[in-house]
Formats: sequence, structure tokens, C-alpha cells
Amino acid sequence: QLQLQESGPGLVRPPQALSLTCDVSGGSITTTNYAWSWIRQPPGKGLEWMGAIVYDGHSYYKPSLRSRASITRDTYKNQFYLQSNAVTPGATALYYCARADYRYGLEFLDYWGQGTQVTVSS
Repeated sequence: QLQLQESGPGLVRPPQALSLTCDVSGGSITTTNYAWSWIRQPPGKGLEWMGAIVYDGHSYYKPSLRSRASITRDTYKNQFYLQSNAVTPGATALYYCARADYRYGLEFLDYWGQGTQVTVSS
């Protein structure tokens, strides 16, 4: 059974950087046809797809976040990461990692982690 587990700092003080980890078990992040995604949900708002890293290592981003976010991976640890520089309180959200079936599109998400809360506050 595929499982994803997010981890992160909980509280970030602006303008520090945010770094999140998604640990994947029960399947490899290099398996063909899958992409590994980050999604967030700010308080009182809907889900926002941020970006993904595909099985071949290529990354895609929501255009408005392209200059601020970076998604990378460690294939030996079977983990992928989200980094965002100089965050503001607007980045406060529940952050999820998820798997997408790339054959149907980057937003066809079939497995999700439970989410990790990130609060950006001074």
C-alpha cells in the first residue's frame, strides 16, 4: 500500500525559507507514469496545486509560483521536497503531498498524505 507522509517546521518566521519533505513508502518515486505533487490549502480557501516532479525528474510548477518554489527529490531516500524562499504570512496553509497518475494529467491525484500545517508568522 502506497503511503505518503509530509514533514516540516510547523512555524516559519518571514522572510525565512520554507522546506517540506514528503516521505514515500510502498512504491518508488521513479516508477514510470507517476508524478509527485505538492498542494496547499490556506485557511478558509480551496486547494491550490503548487507543482510536481515527474518520475523522470522533470519539474512543473503553477506559473505564479515558478519563481518562488522548487521541487526536488532524493531517489535513494525515496523522498521529494518543496522549498520556498522568503515566505510571507500568505503562505500559511495545510500542505499536502500527493501522487498523480501522469497518464491522465498532473492534477489526477490518487494518493495523498495527511497534510502538515505550516504557519508563517513573526
